[in-house]
Amino acid sequence: MSDTPNPPDSPNGDDSSDPSLSVQPVALQDEMERSFLDYAMSVIMSRALPDVRDGLKPVHRRIIWDMDEQGFRPDRPFVKSARVSGDTMAKYHPHGDSAIYDALVRMAQPFSLRHPLIDFHGNYGSPDFGPAASRYTECRLHPLAMQLLADIDEDTVNMTATYDGSREEPTVLPARFPNLLVNGSQGIAVGMATNIPPHNLGEVIDATIHLIDQPEATADDLMQFVKGPDFPTGGSILGRAGIIDAYRTGRGSIKMRA
Repeated sequence: MSDTPNPPDSPNGDDSSDPSLSVQPVALQDEMERSFLDYAMSVIMSRALPDVRDGLKPVHRRIIWDMDEQGFRPDRPFVKSARVSGDTMAKYHPHGDSAIYDALVRMAQPFSLRHPLIDFHGNYGSPDFGPAASRYTECRLHPLAMQLLADIDEDTVNMTATYDGSREEPTVLPARFPNLLVNGSQGIAVGMATNIPPHNLGEVIDATIHLIDQPEATADDLMQFVKGPDFPTGGSILGRAGIIDAYRTGRGSIKMRA
């Protein structure tokens, strides 16, 4: 009989040589950097900022994709907004139906988007007041939204599994027009933010065609086609210095007068 106590047996009868059961020393600074970077990238890629290819955040892309999958297209009758937000939450975006409905309504508001992507029946609110509840309003895809979805069945974009792996969703929409420039976008992520103003659709298309024909075109060349932002609420821009800085460097302050 020994005075040294025997170590307790592991649940599986094995010794503690399993690396997964051992305690690994980690520098606090290194772990904080890694964890923060993982969190920041998750917010940036999955929630807060738009994709430059289709100009949409994940919630907006999932709403449009879900409506197309269900057949809520411009040539079909309107459906209750609650049905769209609920189905999108269940299948693609498990972050609450109220947030999804807010994103849905924003794509229908002519004072929020230069070219709305959703046709809407009911009270979609105003710049000062919110919309009616989703059970009272109806929606369907706008014809312009179909240009974001065009040729999606032709293997034009990659598909990825949804959050529960039960179905697939597109990583980006094909987008026949530069929606990011046309409708603009706002987003606040971790350590970065964006605020891109909307522009005139015809001017952006003309600039795009010129850039295709002249790949070496500069910002000054493209400004011959796009004179400046085109806000849905109107107003006058005071001076062009801020516009030029924004187009040349990606940073600029644009002052407006209502």
